[in-house]
Amino acid sequence: MFSFMLLILTGILLWWWYSTHVHLKKLLPGPFPLPIIGNLHLLGNLPHRALHKLSQKYGSIMSIRLGSINVVIVSSPDAAKLFLGTHDAIFASRPEIQLSKYLYHGNKGILLSDYGEYWRNIRKFCITELLSPVKINGFAGIRKEEIGLMVEEMRVASIAHQAVNLTKVVGGLVEDMTFRMIFGRKSDQTFGLTQRFRSFSKDVDEMLEALITENEEHTLTGLQQMSFIETLLSVKNKYSDIGDDYLSVTIDRSSTKAILLDMVAAIVGTSKTSIEWVLSAVVKHPRVMKKLQKELANVVGDKRMVEETDLAKLSYLHMVVKETFRLYPVAPLLMPHKSMEDVVIDGYHIPKHTQVFVNVWAFGHDPEVWSENWQEFLPERFLESEIDFRGPDFRLMQFSTGRRGCPAMNLGLLSIYLAVSNLVHCFDWVLPDGVSAIELDMNEKYVTTMARVKPLLAIPTYRMGSLTI
Repeated sequence: MFSFMLLILTGILLWWWYSTHVHLKKLLPGPFPLPIIGNLHLLGNLPHRALHKLSQKYGSIMSIRLGSINVVIVSSPDAAKLFLGTHDAIFASRPEIQLSKYLYHGNKGILLSDYGEYWRNIRKFCITELLSPVKINGFAGIRKEEIGLMVEEMRVASIAHQAVNLTKVVGGLVEDMTFRMIFGRKSDQTFGLTQRFRSFSKDVDEMLEALITENEEHTLTGLQQMSFIETLLSVKNKYSDIGDDYLSVTIDRSSTKAILLDMVAAIVGTSKTSIEWVLSAVVKHPRVMKKLQKELANVVGDKRMVEETDLAKLSYLHMVVKETFRLYPVAPLLMPHKSMEDVVIDGYHIPKHTQVFVNVWAFGHDPEVWSENWQEFLPERFLESEIDFRGPDFRLMQFSTGRRGCPAMNLGLLSIYLAVSNLVHCFDWVLPDGVSAIELDMNEKYVTTMARVKPLLAIPTYRMGSLTI
């Protein structure tokens, strides 16, 4: 009898264990992985497109294996809301990447560091001291000056009726504006620092060391607007003691370098690529260009450039940028998140330390999200719409959202609005060699951001006869 009761009890315990630990742990669907490489062979050169195609078979929450790493792919706004909204606190961390840990001084910046007290304090510091509205507005003169130089360069090209490489022009504009804000100088005076950032070479650290040392020896006078690096050094000295009420972590030299790297990476690459995509979309759709130029003429007039105070009144400009980001997101796969504990989402068991990629490119190409005309470039779809970059519906996530949302979003958008509005306001644009607008190649390539395969070449015609620069 005892043996019989023991057998029954054992069966009950096994059933309970199975029902709570196995049966309820519903596994995510996904393609069958190959040994060693997993599903890497399925991604190709454009992983955002490949993953979108896979999601149409396996669903908006699916699992793939990248080598030996299990990854969850999120491919719809509703699914993204579960991961980055409802369970945002669980997925607020980043997976550890050895290369970035080396380059970013132990991941001491805000882009790649783990979620925790250090990250919260560094983020708070960056938002308060570097990216506040007061700080950003303080650089308005730099932005106006650089935009004016760009417009004058385009005006000279228009006199000669020359085709302009807008990819190069926009890149130079964004680099100069950004480097003047961050380092207090133009990018062409930093001995190729931009190229060094891109190449991930070891002398990036030497360059930053030289810039920091130079600024340490520089004494500010009067009420001069401080660059980011000067602000970092100033606040570093002010809040250097651990346990300070304002900042409970020390901003040492490694932290300073990591934050500077974050700012360059977050602002330069994404802003200039975004501007290029917006200009490409406007050139490809003359109807949109004419409508945008009409709005600019009504708000700004024909005797001056677009200024920052005009931007809030340019509603169609905002629609054009949103529609471009919908179809051509610069970051089609958001930076990966990592779960900090086990969680069940939509009935699926997500283990601790699982990496999550959000495919925002799939959002913008989904007819269930944007209706059957999703392929059409139609800025008017945002007319009288509350859809925004940090809106509650998660349809536009160019700058991510939640705890890991980009703190430099407003600065990035400001650069985009200013560059696009002035290039469209001051010039008409046609493609060289008699190529029609509809023939403009909009194919993309994807490395760290989604850029055009070919540079954007266009011929400007100066349209503001009495424009004040």
